[in-house]
Amino acid sequence: MKAVGIILAGGSSNKMRELTRKRAAAAMPIAGSYRAIDFALSNMSNSGISKAAVLTQYNARSLNEHLNSSKWWDFGRKQGGLYVFTPVITADNGSWYRGTADAIYQNLDFLKKCHEPYVLITSGDAVYKMDYEKVLDYHMEKKADVTVVCKELPAGEDARRFGILKMDADMRITDFEEKPMVAMSNTISTGIYIIRRRLLIDLVEQCVEDEKYDFVSDILIRYKNLKKIYGYKIDQYWSNISTVDAYYNTNMDFLKSDVRNHFFKEYPEIYSKVSDLPPAKYNPGSVVKNSLVASGTIVNGTVENSILFKKVFVGNNCVIKNSIILNDVYLGDNTYIENCIVESRGTIRANTRHVGEDKIKVVVEKNERYEF
Repeated sequence: MKAVGIILAGGSSNKMRELTRKRAAAAMPIAGSYRAIDFALSNMSNSGISKAAVLTQYNARSLNEHLNSSKWWDFGRKQGGLYVFTPVITADNGSWYRGTADAIYQNLDFLKKCHEPYVLITSGDAVYKMDYEKVLDYHMEKKADVTVVCKELPAGEDARRFGILKMDADMRITDFEEKPMVAMSNTISTGIYIIRRRLLIDLVEQCVEDEKYDFVSDILIRYKNLKKIYGYKIDQYWSNISTVDAYYNTNMDFLKSDVRNHFFKEYPEIYSKVSDLPPAKYNPGSVVKNSLVASGTIVNGTVENSILFKKVFVGNNCVIKNSIILNDVYLGDNTYIENCIVESRGTIRANTRHVGEDKIKVVVEKNERYEF
């Protein structure tokens, strides 16, 4: 594919509350065995993109650890590769990324040294499968300056946390509003863009020269009447995890057979860093219904409509319903968990009860197993 990939994975998300206090949104665990960024990386690899850069910043330690080898997504190549860029203090620059456009600007040397004529830009916090080559073909067919991948949200779903688009009959974007108070339509931007590399460099340089730093507000919206910006509509599964509810619902979608089949059984595959852990173990007396249980997990209690990530221990007589238990959690005997997300590396004491009533409850417990 004649494009280089850029994954914007540096932002923080206050709407994810406790979940992003120690990790970037792009590093959030998904579907038992994956991280959110795995989907963008896998899509790039499957689309024939051989060179990709991940721009990290906020709480990047666990994300950088996950990306410590490019081989998992088949970027370990002689030509191309996977690059991870963080803000660097230099004689010319003393600030962190001030926005998405500034993140690209601070790494313009990477783009200037590339030879691919196009750039694919995407976020690292969305769950989807996509053949980016089809988007590039559409982009060239339309002779577009920028192509924005967009999606029609189901009626009744709140579109205000996304960029909202309006297009004419030829799919050219006529209006674009970022996270409006009142949504003018149900067509949203998925945060996936195709743009010519040389044009991107020029626009980003002009943007920062004008002391503007956001790719959407200061490039797409600013130039919507000056550049040919087209929308490319998709109808397959796509979900952004930027809020606690969205993260919970996205994971719970994997309990549906059609979603599981789409991601786990249909070609092409989604790749992730592999952990050498034993299979999940179900001890006598355990009951598991409609749940995903990852490797390294030991179950002694009852698990219903839930997702258990790697190395979870479920004690005797525990009951877990409609919940997400993240990696390396110890649940003591007689624990009851319902409508919750239990943060990773937590120790839930025996005889504890956590129930989310009006909203999903995020449970963060001190991990006494590792204290000295």
